[in-house]
Amino acid sequence: MADLRDRTGAIYRRCVWFGMVCALFAAVCFGVASAMQAVAARTARDDRQGIDPRLLIRLLGQWRYVVGIGLDILGFVAQVAALRSLPLFLVQAMVAGSIAVTAVLATRWFGVVLSRAEWGSVVVVCAGLALLGSAAEQEGAGHAGSLFHYSLLGASLVLAVFGVVAGQLPDPTRTAALGLIAGLSWGTLGIAVRVLPSLTPAVLVRDPATYTLIVGGILGAWFYAAALQRGGVVAATATMLIGETVPPALIGVLLLGDHARPGWLPVAAAGFVIALIGALVLARFGEVGPPQDVLVTAGVDGDQ
Repeated sequence: MADLRDRTGAIYRRCVWFGMVCALFAAVCFGVASAMQAVAARTARDDRQGIDPRLLIRLLGQWRYVVGIGLDILGFVAQVAALRSLPLFLVQAMVAGSIAVTAVLATRWFGVVLSRAEWGSVVVVCAGLALLGSAAEQEGAGHAGSLFHYSLLGASLVLAVFGVVAGQLPDPTRTAALGLIAGLSWGTLGIAVRVLPSLTPAVLVRDPATYTLIVGGILGAWFYAAALQRGGVVAATATMLIGETVPPALIGVLLLGDHARPGWLPVAAAGFVIALIGALVLARFGEVGPPQDVLVTAGVDGDQ
């Protein structure tokens, strides 16, 4: 019996560590993708009110955006793997660490100079993620009922309406609102992955959570690209991360049975808050200059 418990414990630890590696890999992919997509979005700047439904089509003609989407897909696959073995609050917070990657790349691609406080925020994000990792437990057992799955799809459709309305707002409110709605859309995607009882085709085609994945992914990409057109890359990313991180974490704990290791809840809560605060502090420096300056700094002048 003791031998069986030892083997079970070893398998459990391997699953947790594998999930954490996948989540960190996803954060790096998302961070690099955000910076590359910001460069592409700035070349497609449009000062007209509202959101151009053809924006994604135009951006798909630029190799940096396409590579960024490829990294997003790679990161999403890693995120799915992490969500199948770790609780939502841990995975989403680790994905929020992507803003540290975006911030560092912004110093190179956008010519932004980080202050000591901002470099300190990068360290704070990493420290918060380390605390979360130390408190990691496997995902909860809950998958919610069919009503929750349909409600999740309905929520993603409501976000589409909110996103179109947010596109009419003046800057910089527009950037913050679109970033937040993009994050909420991707948050529904993360929750959908978490509640899927199986990844077999027979289950996927019948589950409304599958279609939430599709809708949430498209809306998130569309609204985030619109936010990047006329706003700072890190500012847009920070508000996006709030929407992508906080609601899924709460839903995971309250409805899906996610929890930290026994006795480690305060550590997990502290890590979550510290990582999120560090991400938000980084948003302060993310206002880049005019599009022309950004393109020259990024070395993409005239490169479509």
